[in-house]
Amino acid sequence: MVELAFLFLAGAYVGWNIGANDAANCIGTSVGSGLLSFRRAIIIVSIFAVIGGVTQGGNVMHTMGKGIVTSEIPHLGILVGMLSAGIFVTLASSLRLPVSTSEAIVGGIMGIGLAIGADINLTTLAHIGEVWVICPILTGLIASLLYLGTRALLRRVGHESFWQRVPKILLLFSASYISFSLGANHVGTAMGPLSNIGISSRFLSLLGGLSLAAGALTFGSRVTKAVGREITTLDHISAFSAQTAAALSVHFFSIVGIPVSTTQSVVGAVAAVGFLNGLQTVRKRKLIEIAVGWVATPTSAGIFSFLLYKLISLAL
Repeated sequence: MVELAFLFLAGAYVGWNIGANDAANCIGTSVGSGLLSFRRAIIIVSIFAVIGGVTQGGNVMHTMGKGIVTSEIPHLGILVGMLSAGIFVTLASSLRLPVSTSEAIVGGIMGIGLAIGADINLTTLAHIGEVWVICPILTGLIASLLYLGTRALLRRVGHESFWQRVPKILLLFSASYISFSLGANHVGTAMGPLSNIGISSRFLSLLGGLSLAAGALTFGSRVTKAVGREITTLDHISAFSAQTAAALSVHFFSIVGIPVSTTQSVVGAVAAVGFLNGLQTVRKRKLIEIAVGWVATPTSAGIFSFLLYKLISLAL
């Protein structure tokens, strides 16, 4: 019973980290464009992320549970892997770096798999890695098309009231949709390692969704600023385009069961619409910092979980 309690706490901690880092990216564009206050945006994230996780989190949960490490992982290994990922993302959040919690969890589980000599599905792992590279590029292309199309469409309408209201409505829709997609993908990512210990997937999805909401509320404002204001300046149309593009790509990969990074999707989309407005509008140094974090995340989390598990095993 005590062992299960620690596993639940570790899962909740990872969910909290998703809220503190990844969920903040969902609302960063809305807050950065001035449409929503941070508190109001958090309400949207909390509601729709829970709905997405409970209704569509199962496919990614299955991949994280058995798709990467095919052998049985001991409870201690699950605990260490999740804590390693959570600690790394907590440090990144404190530095306002929007790293990928998905990458950290995959890296943590990989490290444990290597530490216990488990069978690792290299085909699935390679497929996930390919998607991580493709996803921000694909999202950037979609965001560019949405931005150009939406801007051209709105310019054909001359009414000032239309210009003022419609982009705001579209942005509210896109904020809700990306929050739903976040839950559908990341709740399964966070709780997937716990899915093989005989606990209801619906309960795990609910726990993950609530933990995610708590993380966004308590610690998400730092990363929200990094995505919403420090990469490029956003208006309502560019924010809508970035959010919708990220939501579409994350939702698609959730359906096929691939854990992807909402962080990468949103940053790729924000950078793309920024480049459309001129290279000088994009803060390239911030993009480089974020890119370094993406590369370091799975590697660091994997090494940390590997070493920590070995040390604990020796002590026991």
